[in-house]
Amino acid sequence: MRRKLMDILVCPMCRGELRLKVGVERDGEIVEGSLTCKACDEIYPIEDTIPNMLPPSLRD
Repeated sequence: MRRKLMDILVCPMCRGELRLKVGVERDGEIVEGSLTCKACDEIYPIEDTIPNMLPPSLRD
């Protein structure tokens, strides 16, 4: 995931602003980490450069 995606991503549950936590960053891309909603505290994982923005009940 590229950092500039943060300009357009919002929480799919409440449309709140997201906070980025980077675990691994390589060549300007976030490989692992998470996005946390500042409003509802829902956490969305970033794995293999892809943010999983599905609601919790639809993951896995």
